[in-house]
Amino acid sequence: MTEPHRFHSIHAHGLIRVGACTPIATVGDAAANAEATIALARQGDEAGCDLLVFPELNLTSYAIDDLHLQDAQVSASAAAVAAVVAASVDLRAVLLVGSALARNGRLYNCAVAIARGRVLGVVPKTFLPNYREYYEKRWFAPGVGLTGLDIEVAGQVAPFGTDLIFAADDLPDFVFHVEICEDFWAPTPPSTDGALAGALILANLSASNIVIGKARERALLAAAQSARAVAAYVYSATGPGESTTDLAWDGQGMIHELGELLAESERFDLATEIVVADVDVQRLRLERMRAGTFNDAAAARGHPETRFRRVMFGHEPAFEDRGLIRDLRRFPFVPNTPAKRDADCYEAFNIQVEGLRKRLEATGAKRLVVGVSGGLDSTHALIVAAKAVDRMGRPRSEILGYTLPGFATSEGTKGNAWALMRALGVSAAEIDIRPAATQMLTDIGHPYAGGEPVYDVTFENVQAGLRTDYLFRLANQHGGMVLGTGDLSELALGWCTYGVGDHMSHYGVNAGVPKTLIQFLIRWAISTDQFDAETDRVLDAILATEISPELVPAGADGAMQSTQDRIGPYELHDFFAHYIIRHGLPPSKIAFLAWHAWRDAEAGRWPEGMPADARNTYDLATIARWLEAFLTRFFQTSQFKRSALPNGPKVSAGGAISPRGDWRAPSDGTARVWLEELKANLPPL
Repeated sequence: MTEPHRFHSIHAHGLIRVGACTPIATVGDAAANAEATIALARQGDEAGCDLLVFPELNLTSYAIDDLHLQDAQVSASAAAVAAVVAASVDLRAVLLVGSALARNGRLYNCAVAIARGRVLGVVPKTFLPNYREYYEKRWFAPGVGLTGLDIEVAGQVAPFGTDLIFAADDLPDFVFHVEICEDFWAPTPPSTDGALAGALILANLSASNIVIGKARERALLAAAQSARAVAAYVYSATGPGESTTDLAWDGQGMIHELGELLAESERFDLATEIVVADVDVQRLRLERMRAGTFNDAAAARGHPETRFRRVMFGHEPAFEDRGLIRDLRRFPFVPNTPAKRDADCYEAFNIQVEGLRKRLEATGAKRLVVGVSGGLDSTHALIVAAKAVDRMGRPRSEILGYTLPGFATSEGTKGNAWALMRALGVSAAEIDIRPAATQMLTDIGHPYAGGEPVYDVTFENVQAGLRTDYLFRLANQHGGMVLGTGDLSELALGWCTYGVGDHMSHYGVNAGVPKTLIQFLIRWAISTDQFDAETDRVLDAILATEISPELVPAGADGAMQSTQDRIGPYELHDFFAHYIIRHGLPPSKIAFLAWHAWRDAEAGRWPEGMPADARNTYDLATIARWLEAFLTRFFQTSQFKRSALPNGPKVSAGGAISPRGDWRAPSDGTARVWLEELKANLPPL
């Protein structure tokens, strides 16, 4: 059997598989709790987990009150830890288990880190709740100030204290910190310093009884800490079997990354459970590099890394194909659920409207000049313009819409352009650019002027340039400003005519919006009744039209020029752009993620409401082909166009490419580094 290629391993792409575990508890029976923990640890190991997080005091039991101080119970807890340590010898996963442990005449509520028969370290709980139903200070000593110490446990001497972070010496970025329950309810969670000291995964062993609304609070805190600390946060709370003398337990397990929920458990489940997700620690490290505030916060805290002990361990990753347990969105700029999508579309649309409104107000322009082709981008720019003048209390007749048919303009798109302008009530006109284009082609001696069917880049750009030239002169004539219609996807690919072409305008209202999002914005405008029924009818027709620049006449088979046949699918290019611009991931990893998202009809997540016949699939060879094209265009052949972009509002947190905003790059760069990285790490295709 052929050995799996390293490309298919999550470890090769900076991903770590973590699990939040909910074993069945047995009140005060440490031996039974150890058996349940070992069984679940083996299950998690079989699932390929690198890190398994168990609940607080899962070996000892949490709600046993004064039994904590019985010597028999203390001894049983220590024996349970030793049993788990012994069982871990043949397990790859690092285990974080909870136990009460005695040291120097005091009892501590501890998290014990165990790997392959070794106790890596013991972390005592920092903050002990002693209010309402909690009495932890009656039994335990707080961990505050305990640093640089050791403890004897399971026949080993291990580091003990709140100054520990753990790191694999053979797997980059597998670095984690541990805190316990109340610690993350505190105003200053210990995990904050752990993150500032370099931990990318934050783990919380929690008991946390359940009351109405508490699950929402836990989720809020876990999401917030993962976002604020630029980390993954793995939370595991006690579930069934714990004492219900005065309290109840729901077994909430959650995994968050940068504020986003990756996985959560079925609460109140009577079965043991592990919720598993692959967290992207490489992405987290890169995000910290990008956000200087993270390092500034570390400096303001006196650089916590100088106060932490880093406990190293060998993880021995095998780099085998373990699949991918991670919710990948095929359309990273578009939320998958209707509620989130509607909220994002509302914000995106109004960001554009407000940006344009302010620019009109600031310039004092009397008119707004828009080239209307009947395609997606100009359609969206026009409906944004209509809302902007509406908001200003100005008549839509102050928008001057022009359709500018050329040699390959179809009656369908021209008809849609006219229908849209009429439906919106803007001032509409048509200028046939063919005579001027023919004259220019004649003047420069182009073969087309002599009757030859030569449809090269010059032929195309004569038309694109003339359209923009007309719009600028019309703006001069009418005291107006030209509204740019090009979108983020086109600008990322350099799919625009530089200078006096569709690259240039007075204000690029679509420059921060990718093609895939524009389609959903137009759908949102229809579904939320932003305009009247006739406008909606035209918008529907435009959405159903093939994306084409319509610069080259139809072929002998009658097929129109297709943008995506020439430069590749926008849905793939937007996927690539998101991970390049926003996250800076290496190309081979982007190919790995794209392959998992697009390889079959069931992979990845489609936004709800996507037509079934639009659910494309792509194999790795196709993904690699278009990724190479994207890398070449983005890094090497088109940056000079982005370096000279007109103003336009940033819309998506997924990234923007204004030289004054998210993206600054040399205009004379090369794509070699990215192309070579991709080639070196792809399997044979």
